[in-house]
Amino acid sequence: LGEPAKGGVVGPVGGRGGSAVYTWEEVQRHSHRGDQWLVIDRKVYNITQWVKRHPGGIRVISHFAGEDATDAFVAFHPNPNFVRKFLKPLLIGELAPTEPSQDHGKNAVLVQDFQALRNRVEREGLLCARPLFFSLYLGHILLLEALALGLLWVWGTSWSLTLLCSLMLATSQSQAGWLQHDFGHLSVCKKSSWNHVLHKFVIGHLKGASANWWNHRHFQHHAKPNVLSKDPDVNMLHVFVLGDKQPVEVDLAWSMTFYLRFFCCYYPFFGLFGSVALITFVRFLESHWFVWVTQMNHLPMEIDHERHQDWLTMQLSGTCNIEQSTFNDWFSGHLNFQIEHHLFPTMPRHNYHLVAPLVRTLCEKHGIPYQVKTLKKAIIDVVRSLKKSGDLWLDAYLHK
Repeated sequence: LGEPAKGGVVGPVGGRGGSAVYTWEEVQRHSHRGDQWLVIDRKVYNITQWVKRHPGGIRVISHFAGEDATDAFVAFHPNPNFVRKFLKPLLIGELAPTEPSQDHGKNAVLVQDFQALRNRVEREGLLCARPLFFSLYLGHILLLEALALGLLWVWGTSWSLTLLCSLMLATSQSQAGWLQHDFGHLSVCKKSSWNHVLHKFVIGHLKGASANWWNHRHFQHHAKPNVLSKDPDVNMLHVFVLGDKQPVEVDLAWSMTFYLRFFCCYYPFFGLFGSVALITFVRFLESHWFVWVTQMNHLPMEIDHERHQDWLTMQLSGTCNIEQSTFNDWFSGHLNFQIEHHLFPTMPRHNYHLVAPLVRTLCEKHGIPYQVKTLKKAIIDVVRSLKKSGDLWLDAYLHK
């Protein structure tokens, strides 16, 4: 397939030299496990062997096999030029001059307009974080943790004070969840390595979870939101979600520091059984907070199989926003701007409201629905979606 142009040479991973030219039909034949090509900026790469070493996981890059992955590549990497050096050994050619830059008949004008918006975002510095914002955010999480413990230390462990302590811990855990999300998306520090270390600290030491597990699943969700068999958040094949990889040793060590710290702090007040009951109740409260916030932006939206849409259309079809307010911003960790977050995942959250008007204007130009709901309506829509799913299951059960 895809005979190289005259003078083409064999590449290091079994591919051909960069002088070969290919059609989209040829590229799309290589979209299966064990044989995967993709296109970035019209250049064709053989990623068959690289997927096993891809830092973001095998699946997230494999979801773009046989497709143009330019917008996704730029969206996920804070420094695309640095990452391109890893692509050089994988280069096997480029698209033929007669081939369009987009696959599957995507709207070229829309794609170009979005890329122009991306360039404007970069020029205006909207991808640059304010360290003070995230420092204060971390400070308010640590303050809640300290106040919860101090409450018991000073006034004792009555039922009312224990309940108040639980609410404070659930709040700190939820807010830590939003902060680890920021570090996980590399949207805080200039150097990715700093983001990775702080991500492990927040999700591991402050929450007791695995950064590795989160990365491998959450990036898939961003790559193909609400796409069945590709977005883990809508994949209901398993009752218990274990992730693509079990937590590595480093992540396990970080997680253990959370539980060691928790039991050292609360065992003197409640004993072993009481401490376990306390963390279980805190997790119960936190999980409800997390699920309602994360699902109100996605669950009521379109859920379908792969339709090979452009980046903007795909993200908008599976995502909506919740009205901005001081409470909504804090309550959701600024994920009420879910549209902007999905379009620019490495953008620091404090800049979402600045780019939102530009995104809305672009959507209006191309007739793409840009949905904004009240918090109340978003929660109601989640309930309606769950009821609809329940009715479908009931109907299938009664007529099996």
